[in-house]
Amino acid sequence: MNGSVVLLHLAGAVALLLWATRMVRTGVERTYGSELRQRLRSVVKRPVLAVSFGAALAIALQSSTAVTLLVGSFVGSGFVGGVTGLMAVRGAEVGSALVVKILNYDLTLLVPICILAGTIIFMTTERRDWRQNGRILVGIGLLILSLEMIGQATEPLRHSQLLPVIVSYLSSDPITAYLLAALVTWLFHSSIAAVILLTSFASRGFIQPELGLVMVLGVNLGSSIIAPILTRNAPPKTRVVPLGNLLMRGAGSLVALLLFLTFQPPLSLLGSTSVDQIVNAHILFNVLILLAGIPLSGLVLRATEALVSLNTPQGEQQPLAAQEVSALDPSVLDTPSLALANATREVVRVCETVELMLQRIMDLYEKPDQARIKELAALDDRVDRRHAAIKLYLSRLATSNLSDYEALRTQELLGACVKLEQVGDIIVRNMLAQVRKKMNRKVEFTEEGWRELSQFHAFVLANARLAFNVLISRDEHTARQLVQEKDRLRDMEKDTSQRHFSRLREGSERSIETSTIHLDTIRDLKQINSLLTSMAYPVLEEQGLLRDSRLRMARK
Repeated sequence: MNGSVVLLHLAGAVALLLWATRMVRTGVERTYGSELRQRLRSVVKRPVLAVSFGAALAIALQSSTAVTLLVGSFVGSGFVGGVTGLMAVRGAEVGSALVVKILNYDLTLLVPICILAGTIIFMTTERRDWRQNGRILVGIGLLILSLEMIGQATEPLRHSQLLPVIVSYLSSDPITAYLLAALVTWLFHSSIAAVILLTSFASRGFIQPELGLVMVLGVNLGSSIIAPILTRNAPPKTRVVPLGNLLMRGAGSLVALLLFLTFQPPLSLLGSTSVDQIVNAHILFNVLILLAGIPLSGLVLRATEALVSLNTPQGEQQPLAAQEVSALDPSVLDTPSLALANATREVVRVCETVELMLQRIMDLYEKPDQARIKELAALDDRVDRRHAAIKLYLSRLATSNLSDYEALRTQELLGACVKLEQVGDIIVRNMLAQVRKKMNRKVEFTEEGWRELSQFHAFVLANARLAFNVLISRDEHTARQLVQEKDRLRDMEKDTSQRHFSRLREGSERSIETSTIHLDTIRDLKQINSLLTSMAYPVLEEQGLLRDSRLRMARK
């Protein structure tokens, strides 16, 4: 087998590894993402719990970068302190390192089990959460399969004449090896994939443990660069945690490299095989950075904030409703297809604004803030302006000679825009009023009550995203799923109300104080869900799947 074919097989195996990791991560985010965010936001306020939950979340998401971005957003929103955020990220890095350890065990039997079970679950149910669980199982199966493929793809390299030359050069030039590993990790956007590739080479004797350790340190440098690059255009406060992680982990990897090259400690203490030595070195490094971060996090935070401040031009921080650009070009009204495309783009922007409002409102329930309340109200003004402009634009288009589909699409966009404007009104006029009431009365939900509200809100937010997808894709399957989710929400509302009334009967003082706010919020969220679900009706009516406002049995 020639070198090009070997590299092609290896590239395919690595691509499958990255894809499988993404499948697992997106499946977890779609099924448990909102709940995990709520849990993280509650525990991340305590450093010890933040470390442990950060590690667990990194294992679940198969990515420490995802946790870093999530924690960074919490710090940027003011829900979490910078030091605690850094500690949560430190835990995430340890969790990501433990994933590599787990994947180095012999898990081949799980490949057919996970793929078969995941496929059966995904194909035999319409429930979104079950389908995502099936997706997770298939992703795990493909992840383990990709490890086998990497091993098989690297096997022919035993006979390569070029590889020993490259390895020999890298062994004699550790700085180049360190930087190369950092570059590869950044390209992969995954430290897990990079370390697994190293262990595959080490298991076949292609690289020695000393070179493997140097490259593991480079992997940690490359992994710490990813989040700062992804957040380079984010608000300054959001950039603090990713940049702080770069200072701690990136600088720590460089210090560790210099110490290793200077003292050349024996690697036999890390394990009996080269693979164990590389994996354990990866874990040990992140544990040491975690321990060093306990006394140094405050200093790192101050240094990071100073760096962010230096790189933030005056006037960079703008209010949420600062600038607007319209896609409604009046010059193309004589071409209905182009005009409808423009109107669709503008409605998508309204969808994005409404989604942002729906996300932020629960943050205000948890931590009311007058400045953020005004920002959210400003977003509703943006929705109103865009709604008026779209309505006028489509009204002018309706006077043109439209085909049946174009006329139907015009009415569909008008209806969706009206519903989005109504959702914005509910958030600002009803739910913000509840936020102010909670803030003025200085009352707090019970832990159980807040968990129920958060789960109900997460369900509605997920349905909102489905509704926006239906508006753009007009996909029959997604539209049917959205209407089915409405029935699940109705059952959830009944359960939530029953549990709330049960707490009232038990005389819970906090439940009594927040009863009106709790019930009115559930009512508002349910109304928002109904409005968004109705955006799927035109698609279902066109397919003949609606009858007397009820969803017909799906066609097989």
